[in-house]
Amino acid sequence: MHLLVDGVTKTFPNGFQALAGVSLGIERGLHGLLGPNGAGKTTLMRILTTLLEPTSGRVMLDGRDLATCRGDLRRQLGYLGQEWGAPRSSRCAEVLDLVLRLRGMDERARRRSEIDRLLSLVGLQANAKSKVKTLSGGMLRRLGVAQALAGDPQFLVMDEPTVGLDPDERVEFRRLLVELGRERTILLSTHVVADVGTTCGRVSVMAKGRLVFDGPPDELRALAAGKVFETVATPEQEQRLRRTMTVVSAVPGEGGARLHLVGAPPGDIELRPIEPSLEDAYLVLVPQVTGDDTSWAA
Repeated sequence: MHLLVDGVTKTFPNGFQALAGVSLGIERGLHGLLGPNGAGKTTLMRILTTLLEPTSGRVMLDGRDLATCRGDLRRQLGYLGQEWGAPRSSRCAEVLDLVLRLRGMDERARRRSEIDRLLSLVGLQANAKSKVKTLSGGMLRRLGVAQALAGDPQFLVMDEPTVGLDPDERVEFRRLLVELGRERTILLSTHVVADVGTTCGRVSVMAKGRLVFDGPPDELRALAAGKVFETVATPEQEQRLRRTMTVVSAVPGEGGARLHLVGAPPGDIELRPIEPSLEDAYLVLVPQVTGDDTSWAA
């Protein structure tokens, strides 16, 4: 499946422009979508899932205008929202049975077989009879993936899928996403930059309704080359550095705080340049576009 967003603009009746000429391609595999609150990510996802129509521009599905084939996309679409949940007293198999019935799978034996397949796919085969209220956060998110995969859709949209997971659950969830992305097109919208860096072959960054970067993660990291530093600073030096740079982290120590910084350094404090992470690059890029101060990051 191939989706092409071509010059899409969205202006709401109150005059607010949520998207301004966004163009990008989304192909098989995992595609990360990053951006601060208000960047336009949710509006773009709503357009891609046919819940909104663009004011101008178009979305193409395998060469066809989405305006003429919404039903085709909906049949191939799976969605996991940030706030996804299920009735706490329901059992896992019951949740999936309902979703499959809503998708038009009327034959009971076929639904049972599909439920077994879905639970096995996400590692919950032993929890078919477990009630939702007994699941850990990671297990609940995996059940969310299972319901998104009901009907074997080829396009998955996932909004903040690792929110609330502990480190072990987050690692396991990323592994699952990579496996799913081998055969499907997955759009992963998140604030967790590390999720994108460890799973996605392509990343798009949005800010103020515009696409400000679109390419491989390594190209995004390259934007921060020469702009990421480390130092041990006294309290007075730290205050001075915070006025002109973004402090990504500050770890107290006997000789002062060990600071991880991004931005343009002052000339009178010695800083050691280090290799940028994807998060560093994001913190360099977005303030350049928005003009926002991100020194709160630490």
